[in-house]
Amino acid sequence: MALADGHLPVLPLGADKRPLGNCRDCADLACGGRPNMKTPGPCVCPWPCHGWAAATTNPSVLASRQWGLAWRRARAIGYHPGGALVTVVDLDNPDAVAWARTTLPQTKTVTTTRGEHWIYRGAMRSANKVRPGVDIKSLMAYARWLGPGTGPITALPPAVLALVEREESTPARGAVDSSTPTRWDRSVATGCRHTPAFVQTGLERGLDNIRAHPDQGAGTAAYGAARFLAARHTACPGPCGLDGIVEELVTAAIGVGVPAGYARRCVTNGMNAALGAVV
Repeated sequence: MALADGHLPVLPLGADKRPLGNCRDCADLACGGRPNMKTPGPCVCPWPCHGWAAATTNPSVLASRQWGLAWRRARAIGYHPGGALVTVVDLDNPDAVAWARTTLPQTKTVTTTRGEHWIYRGAMRSANKVRPGVDIKSLMAYARWLGPGTGPITALPPAVLALVEREESTPARGAVDSSTPTRWDRSVATGCRHTPAFVQTGLERGLDNIRAHPDQGAGTAAYGAARFLAARHTACPGPCGLDGIVEELVTAAIGVGVPAGYARRCVTNGMNAALGAVV
């Protein structure tokens, strides 16, 4: 609950360090999968099925009877890094750790059984075995919670993005729609349970992450920011006036060179992934 309160989507892991298996109704994806998986589906299962896609910060879900039974079977806590707008560089052995210390910017570090997790601020595409002993865990992935780590967290650097084949190359900046986007406004968020300061702080964090990727990865950053921000409102009775947030994220992505259509798709998909994940 403390991790979820800190906006870290969590899930129970078994003794093999993997997510617990799907329930009978979800076996072999018979339910269609959760809406934030690669293939959207209608699953509203109350159990923690579908691995990382079930990770949540919703206190009602985490304290439910079904999840309570799962927690009693669990032997570790997992979390979805991309849902928290962070990236974990999983260094699986001493050689990988030595490589990171000479190649990557220092950041928050968590000691693991065999190596270290280096945690950066910002989300990106996940990939395994990007080099010997190195995995990238962020969007559509999970990592074990092994403690808060040591040292300050730093922004996701180009050196980490370069480990994964380019998801998109941000073109040179061109003409940008300079019209003023619709900003989040309490007058249209009559059913939102958050304060304006809370919403604005989260939004500025997302905008800063997008602007930190002028060369590549801005589309991924926009997706991650939209998903993170939308997830904060899943327990609100609504409406929450998220259209204004969408426009600000899209405008920020366009501002660093992401094509307008692609920017809007990234933000829309991020919003839909979070809002469709409620169980």
